[in-house]
Amino acid sequence: MKNQNNKVTAVLFVVALALAPIVQAGPRLDGGPTRSPANDARRLDGGPGSVSSRNAPTARARPAAVARPQRTPVNLAANDGASENSEARAFSASPSLPVITIHSTDNVIRGKTGTFVLHLNSALKLGGTYVNFSVRGTAVNGVDYKLLASPAYISQSGYGVIQIETLNDPRGSAFRQALSVEITLEAGAGYAVGAARSATMWIKPALQSSNQSSN
Repeated sequence: MKNQNNKVTAVLFVVALALAPIVQAGPRLDGGPTRSPANDARRLDGGPGSVSSRNAPTARARPAAVARPQRTPVNLAANDGASENSEARAFSASPSLPVITIHSTDNVIRGKTGTFVLHLNSALKLGGTYVNFSVRGTAVNGVDYKLLASPAYISQSGYGVIQIETLNDPRGSAFRQALSVEITLEAGAGYAVGAARSATMWIKPALQSSNQSSN
């Protein structure tokens, strides 16, 4: 009887050893992944089942915000005012240059000669000089007065003249209207243009004779 029990015990032990891998490879009661000696071996040798030992990524510092430069507003009104007054202060940019101005002596009756006077604020040391000018107005250059051409001459004294020699009105005696002649000084070498850079003269109609008035 004892020998039979020993045989039964040995058989049960062999069956238990045979069933041990199957029990270990069975599903877990908590629903987790199946563990087996093969899985444990892969985890130990760095295979797919191994646990990563890498450090957690380090947070990168965000770049500091860069302040944008402030824009300076442009004062357009101030620029316009400076542009308008620049001509009046032309001589201030070149204080060493003599400043030239122009003036009209008076209006002129057709058939007579009128005069524009040019003046430098300081006398010239070495001879005279020439000054550029432009002509415009309702009177026609070369038709209502003898043709004018730039430049004009200024003597060593610092004075010069531009004469307006009027001509007979080609429009006839029926046209009795005053016409203007405007002369404007232009920039040139050796001088600066002052505030009074432009002047106007009017050519008035000729007076009618007493005979024409009585008729």
